[in-house]
This record gives sequence, structure tokens and C-alpha cells, in this order.
Amino acid sequence: MEIVKHLIFEYGYFGIFIALVGGIVGLPIPDEVLLLTIGYYSYLGRVNLLTALISSYLGSVIGITISYILGAKLGLPFLLKYGNKIYLTKTKISNAQQLFSKHGAWLLLLGYFIPGIRHLTGYLAGISRMRIGTFILYSYIGALFWVTVFVLSGYELGIKWYFVKQSFETYKFIIYFSFSAVLTIIAIIYFFRFITKKTKPL
Repeated sequence: MEIVKHLIFEYGYFGIFIALVGGIVGLPIPDEVLLLTIGYYSYLGRVNLLTALISSYLGSVIGITISYILGAKLGLPFLLKYGNKIYLTKTKISNAQQLFSKHGAWLLLLGYFIPGIRHLTGYLAGISRMRIGTFILYSYIGALFWVTVFVLSGYELGIKWYFVKQSFETYKFIIYFSFSAVLTIIAIIYFFRFITKKTKPL
């Protein structure tokens, strides 16, 4: 928590940006805590909500893009050899590989909400040579929802933050908010797929 405060107060929006880049690439930065704190400080008026959202979003998409490029250029041997240095263990990599092989692009979209997975999806997309357009579409939309959900959760908690930040109610609230957002995303996707099928020429 103190590290998060230091980043925000000392470096402002640039600190937010750099922290999210590092967190997505795999550095041991508490991403959700950072985003919730950003939302809380927005509520207090210490940072501008819209600017903080933009900084967080840009940090997230730049971070996952760097992961994609590293995966595409250096491949799985690099990740297995050096992953431990950024807390990406072989077990995490293996589990993420299994999920990615089954769900691919969908994991890019929803993986931000799964700790330990979001740090690997960019690398795995690059390693599997996923088309850059597909990667950008799913990962950038996923980042938008993830950042918005957690920053606005922190904002909505408002002045109650100090009383509930360690409580089960906060955790339950975040899970509920995240789950609702994921269901919304899925509903929108299926709606557009349904419309697309309906409008295809016979």
C-alpha cells in the first residue's frame, strides 16, 4: 500500500502508467490494489478520475503489448528461462498455456480479472503467433473493462475505504463488480455475433 501511495504522490500519472506497464509485464506490483487506490484518490480529488483512467489504461495496453512482442521475438524458452525472475513460475506458465490453448482470444479478454493469468496472456499470444489485429482487439478491450471496473470500484467505495479495504465485504464487492462486468462483456459479444449471423447474405 505504501509503495502505491509513493508512486501516485511522487510521480503522478506517469507513476501510474509505469506501474501498470511493469505489473502487466510481470513485476511484483499489486495491480488491483493500485487501481482501487487510484479510484479512491480520485474520489478524494487528489487525482483526476478521467486522467487516471487514461493513464491506467495506457499502462495496461502498453504492458501487454510489450509482453506480446517479447513472446513473439524470444519464444517460450525465454519465458521458461527468465520467468522466475519476474515471478512467472513454470507452474503458472504451464497452467496458463493449457488455458490459452483452449480459450485463446477469450482469455486475453477476460484474463485480466484472473491474477497470475493476465501477466502471461500477452507472452502466450506472441509465442503462438496470434494475429496482431486479433491480439489488439481482445486484449485492449479486456484492459478497458478491467481498468474501469477496479478504478470505479475504488471511487465508489469512497470515504468508507479505510474501514472496509481489508474486510470480506470489500472483497465480495469487487468480485461481484468484476463478475457483473464479465457477464456484460459476454452478453455484448454474443449479441453482436447473433446480429452478424442474422445479417449475413443467404
